[in-house]
Amino acid sequence: MRLKQLAVAIVAVGSMAAVSACSGGDSGGGEGGGDSYSIGISQLVQHPALDAATSGFKKSFEDAGVEVDWDEQNANGEQANATSIAQNFASSDLDLVLAVATPAAQAAAQAITDKPVLFTAVTDPVEAGLVQSNEAPGGNVTGTSDLNPVADQLQLVKDVKPDAKTVGIVYSSGEVNSQVQVDLAKEAAKGMGLEIKEATIANSGELGQAVDSLGKVDAYYVPTDNNVVSAVTTMVQAAEKNKALLVGSEAGQVEQGAAITRGIDYTKLGEQTGAMALKVLKDGAKPADLPVETSDTLELVVNPEAAKRQGAEIPQNLIDEAATVIE
Repeated sequence: MRLKQLAVAIVAVGSMAAVSACSGGDSGGGEGGGDSYSIGISQLVQHPALDAATSGFKKSFEDAGVEVDWDEQNANGEQANATSIAQNFASSDLDLVLAVATPAAQAAAQAITDKPVLFTAVTDPVEAGLVQSNEAPGGNVTGTSDLNPVADQLQLVKDVKPDAKTVGIVYSSGEVNSQVQVDLAKEAAKGMGLEIKEATIANSGELGQAVDSLGKVDAYYVPTDNNVVSAVTTMVQAAEKNKALLVGSEAGQVEQGAAITRGIDYTKLGEQTGAMALKVLKDGAKPADLPVETSDTLELVVNPEAAKRQGAEIPQNLIDEAATVIE
């Protein structure tokens, strides 16, 4: 009798262990609707473009019906904070990390080597040292680039103000993505009869003084520079005061008072990044093998009233073409 009881007990324990092995395990859950992950988000600073990218990333998981425990952190524009966040994420039990903007991505890539890191809102991932190449990243890091159609955006200066000769650009000396855009603007300007005047800042608090240092210009161009974009209202005020057309690099800037842009949709860019993350988490894709993606959707956004306050008038053909007209 005791032998029979012992045998039954062994079978029961074995069955429980088998059930446990099947139902437990990694945070990715199993197949079907039980997927659940832990994801850390390091965003460099709050401004409409980066906020939209983060929102789009999260939306992609909601649309896929995937449950996520989010750990969202914001560096408030400070590189030291971005480094600290990355180091904390490195020692945390996360399935994946999203870094939003170049400095946040650089900090994450340096600190985190044993889990997937995806980035978004990064202009030049190769120049930033994040990937070996856009086609073959080669490590644990990949994502989406927000490289702007800088030449197309600069052309808007001539489209709205054909007689314009000078364009002022303020950018952060410490952001490699900004330097890339300024170099592209200089190259494009040569064929447009435009002179680029530039000034650099270390933080957003220096923006007003930097704008003043440019002197009189016919227009300002705002690249996707995080320090400048986070204080873009300063650029708007200068444009209105000096009657200089303000051309932005994304829709959020036009909503805040820039006159016009032809740029990418950061919400869609975030969704695109989220789709890449799902490939990594659900399908087992390796970041090393996922090429860096760019947005294939550009939208013209105009703010006719803002342009008037800046001493300019947006031609009707551009208003008719615009995907969005800010009233």
